[in-house]
Amino acid sequence: MAFESLTEKLQNVFKNLRGKGRLTEEDVRTALKEVRMALLEADVNFKVVKQFVKSVEERAIGQDVMNGLNPGQMVIKIVNEEMISLMGSETTEIALQPGKAITVILMAGLQGAGKTTATAKIAGLLKKKGKKSLLVACDVYRPAAIEQLQINGQKQEVEVFSLGTDVKPAQIAKEAIAYAERNGHNVVILDTAGRLHIDEDMMAELQEIKETVPVHQTLLVVDAMTGQDAVNVAKQFDEKVGIDGVVLTKLDGDTRGGAALSIKAVTGKPILYVGMGEKLSDMEQFYPDRMASRILGMGDILSLIDKAQQNLDIDEEKGRDMASRMKKGKFDFEDYLESMKQMRKMGGLSSILGMLPGMGIKAGELESMIDEKQLAHMEAIVLSMTPDERRNPKILNPRRKFRIARGAGVDISLVNRFIKQFEQSQKMMKQFGGGKRRGMFGGMPGMGGKGRFPF
Repeated sequence: MAFESLTEKLQNVFKNLRGKGRLTEEDVRTALKEVRMALLEADVNFKVVKQFVKSVEERAIGQDVMNGLNPGQMVIKIVNEEMISLMGSETTEIALQPGKAITVILMAGLQGAGKTTATAKIAGLLKKKGKKSLLVACDVYRPAAIEQLQINGQKQEVEVFSLGTDVKPAQIAKEAIAYAERNGHNVVILDTAGRLHIDEDMMAELQEIKETVPVHQTLLVVDAMTGQDAVNVAKQFDEKVGIDGVVLTKLDGDTRGGAALSIKAVTGKPILYVGMGEKLSDMEQFYPDRMASRILGMGDILSLIDKAQQNLDIDEEKGRDMASRMKKGKFDFEDYLESMKQMRKMGGLSSILGMLPGMGIKAGELESMIDEKQLAHMEAIVLSMTPDERRNPKILNPRRKFRIARGAGVDISLVNRFIKQFEQSQKMMKQFGGGKRRGMFGGMPGMGGKGRFPF
């Protein structure tokens, strides 16, 4: 997961600060040295780190902070505010043309950054806002890129315009806009060619497109996993052709996160969207305050709510009914299956837990604590039950359990343990509903056998 190492190191620094009743200037400087090292190791631009630490230190070493009731917490608050400022303070939207006017968006980037997929993802997000987009295949060098755009456009239910590989990109863009005018499209997104590295031909082609058609927004797609290289690419593209914003892909990968923290400070251009997975729905609006909260290990409840609203299809009545049954400890295995289905839609349990504040879990511990294979076994057990058995677990006698074990391809001991844990979860949830505060979920099987996360 992105920022995993950085988050863990910063949490350790903050833990030490909170443990002190009073802070000296030396305490603050020592903590900021560790913050500085953590940011540099996360591949954040050196000049950006230097200015960031200086700004935090100037604010933190003051009478109001040092003599306050909770100085450690105040320093953390300052770090959070400065990090938000570093990434742009406010959320930036794509500047769409007013009324029925067509907005032309040019997508640029190096080969392999995920530009064509990002183009389709953005069209999907704009579709949710009521916009009718036209995707335009301007990469005439790779037939596979045109095919990929057509496949993704079909999945997003967004039309794709293509003239093949024998027409110049600028001419394709011009004819696409004429087509959009005739067919009621109000957004045209140009998917241009990428190269393995920045070259003059690439820049000349982009300039020719911008001279031929009215481009309102130029978005650069960069790969977060390339760290400072992504920042350097953004700087060069801006100097050569001019960009209005950045789309950061692969932020869910094994990346140190330096690009997200450096791009705005180095280029002056905001990050508009971040790619958080391979699915076409895995594109998020970039919120500097939410990203800072995630990096500092404070959770991101607002993004979790957004994710739930976008991905879950439980209607209100069904949701209230399930919540009521869980409160009374009456939820059954059908509810369990529904919960697993919805959890998967939201990116899995580790994705959800990573957004929850106050879980007291280091980022690196999530993978080891969540046994996805075990969860798959649990689901197989439930799927091997009859509808009656799922709705009324009390009828599960030894003979039925043996049949279920065979159907799920697991040992009978695992079935017995799962059912026992499920019954315990029901009791805990009943207590939770009655006001005895326990965990958030209850004692879900599949968490390494320790029940660290409740169901």
